[in-house]
Amino acid sequence: MGLLEGNTALVTGGGTGIGLASAIRLAAEGAHVFITGRRRTELDSAVEAIGSSATAVTGDIANLADLDRLYETIRSRGQGLDVLFANASVAEFATLEQTTAQHVDTLFGINVRGTMFTVQKALPLLNDGASVILNGSTNVDIGAEAFGAYAASKAATRSLARTWANELKGRGIRVNTVTPGPTDTPGLSGLAPDPEQAAGLRQHLAAQVPLGRLGRPEEIAAAVAFLASGQSSFITGTSLYVDGGLNQL
Repeated sequence: MGLLEGNTALVTGGGTGIGLASAIRLAAEGAHVFITGRRRTELDSAVEAIGSSATAVTGDIANLADLDRLYETIRSRGQGLDVLFANASVAEFATLEQTTAQHVDTLFGINVRGTMFTVQKALPLLNDGASVILNGSTNVDIGAEAFGAYAASKAATRSLARTWANELKGRGIRVNTVTPGPTDTPGLSGLAPDPEQAAGLRQHLAAQVPLGRLGRPEEIAAAVAFLASGQSSFITGTSLYVDGGLNQL
């Protein structure tokens, strides 16, 4: 018996990186996992990797109609929702001088507005005692150059998690944030304009981590599974750092 046997879970941004690793882990723990993302090809590959325990729904969390369609699909299964990992987010470099309205709108539109309505629209489906997990970032704490809007968007989601933990406690719904350090994902490499610079970025970030390396998506997924399960039944409103000591030492 897995930690989530018979549960229903949703992972947004589940086609790649931390989202995919988390969907695989939640399914391995016994959950039926719905995954959503904007790229159908990635979702199809994810379902192939997970197997019959996964259902993919293409969509953009910044599009309210897409969220409605997603939740209608989950509703039609008739078992509600026990775990919601609001993982989907985007990151882009831009210094204060370089910041444009489009840059801010994109990051806050997906990372904050999209996350907010992902959780709000899930409320009628969330079973009492469900676990909601938001994807955070160590950049909230460190003031990294050219990451101002991104870090601010993640600070907003951290704040929302604390508020929602308070608002949903009457239903026994726990809300927590998982806060990864630099993690070796396609999204991280995609911050650089070419493979050579991507390798340099990964090397630079790994050198800052006390454990001397980047995190692996599977390591973040293990923390997500913990927060999703009854093993974390007395934890809510917290931020679980999975950062190799980056923000701790």
